[in-house]
Amino acid sequence: MAPSHLSVREMREDEKPLVLEMLKAGVKDTENRVALHALTRPPALLLLAAASSGLRFVLASFALALLLPVFLAVAAMKLGLRARWGSLPPPGGLGGPWVAVCGSGDVCGVLALALGSNAGDGARVTRLSVSRWHRRQGVGRRLLAFAESRVRTWAAGAGEPRARLVVPVAVAAWGVAGMLEGCGYQPEGSWGCMGYTLVREFSKDL
Repeated sequence: MAPSHLSVREMREDEKPLVLEMLKAGVKDTENRVALHALTRPPALLLLAAASSGLRFVLASFALALLLPVFLAVAAMKLGLRARWGSLPPPGGLGGPWVAVCGSGDVCGVLALALGSNAGDGARVTRLSVSRWHRRQGVGRRLLAFAESRVRTWAAGAGEPRARLVVPVAVAAWGVAGMLEGCGYQPEGSWGCMGYTLVREFSKDL
């Protein structure tokens, strides 16, 4: 159960730098595990080996030919994750971004929502991050409960037949996946690269 002293409100403009740092820190906590998961799949290892073999005919250094493809692949993956989850989205039809604020006034979490592309798709969580100093204290559950309430209100006002919330989760974020399953969310799909999952999607009919 989330602590009673937690409140959720729209982010103020002066809080934007702090929230951006929180999002970037959250991505950094996950990106290395995602990169390790992706680059140790057999197709990725095969491609890296082929790239290294080709570079050996161009570069004089065997070590450089071996490490350069790995470095470039990790850098590209990290940049992609930071661009997707490490920045603030523009305000959407559901308002926000939203921040969780503890009793001392410190911002300890951030949430952003977006409407689905089609009617009946419900809404998606596009950003959900908790300060590393406030994790495992109910902040994520409080933000999720707020998101569900917001989506229900929007669906009722828009005359939608149902309210539905989708939450994407990086494959290495086992704690977030466990929290979602504990809150009644079900895995419904995934996307990735070369047939291997990088991001799983959880959904819940509200």
